[in-house]
Amino acid sequence: MWSILLGLVIGLSLGLTGAGGGILAVPALIFGLGLTLPQAAPIALIAVGAAALVGALQALRQGNVRYKAAILMAVAGGLTAPLGLKMAHVTNPDWLNVCFAIVLFLVALRMWFQATQQQRLPMNDTGPLPHKTCTLSPHNGKFVWTPATAITLAGIGAVSGFFTGLLGIGGGFIIVPALAYFSTAKMDNIVPTSLMVIALVSATTVVSAFTHGLSITAQQWLFIWCTIMGMVGGRLIAPRIPAPLWQRLFAIVCTVVAVVLLLR
Repeated sequence: MWSILLGLVIGLSLGLTGAGGGILAVPALIFGLGLTLPQAAPIALIAVGAAALVGALQALRQGNVRYKAAILMAVAGGLTAPLGLKMAHVTNPDWLNVCFAIVLFLVALRMWFQATQQQRLPMNDTGPLPHKTCTLSPHNGKFVWTPATAITLAGIGAVSGFFTGLLGIGGGFIIVPALAYFSTAKMDNIVPTSLMVIALVSATTVVSAFTHGLSITAQQWLFIWCTIMGMVGGRLIAPRIPAPLWQRLFAIVCTVVAVVLLLR
């Protein structure tokens, strides 16, 4: 029952936010299934990566994925993810837990601030867009590629990949706010693009984990499949739920999990 419930919740979170699956998947596996952080990280990556792939393919058919940017970020992330994975194996698990809790607090603050900021924006804001390093063409909605654009996107992917390997989280908590800050893309492009990067980088890290002797139990496979089903449901209901509502709820959950992780 825990595997089913936790998997559905994680997938739903990932489908709604494009960033929250791995952040909650690792604590869920630690508290719900009794795994340590190094044990939970690769299982979380498989679940989140597979679910992200399903969501990305759905959005790809709708033309919402900026796939060239996703591939560039994934390649950069694939180079740094093994470095994070190696560091995870030589770092004290207690320090990894503290690092994970800090990340949770930062994500909670960002989500809460983002929800408040969205509510303060006027409904029909037609003012000029601020200058961003990565801009989308008004004609076809795709990135205008410049050296600065490529360097910025590759940097986002590299940082995301390192934390993917280190903590077993998808990296969306870095990709989504970074794309929102550095680019003119809207959330209906950012979230599915983030999902594609998560899927590609997770695959690289998971292959590395299997070469180090990873084995998966039936209970863990159940968690993975339920995460995928939760993702499908999350992508279906995302347009019907006000973003500030689930962002605040997600921030509260992250804060509670961080406190429990530190106390443990």
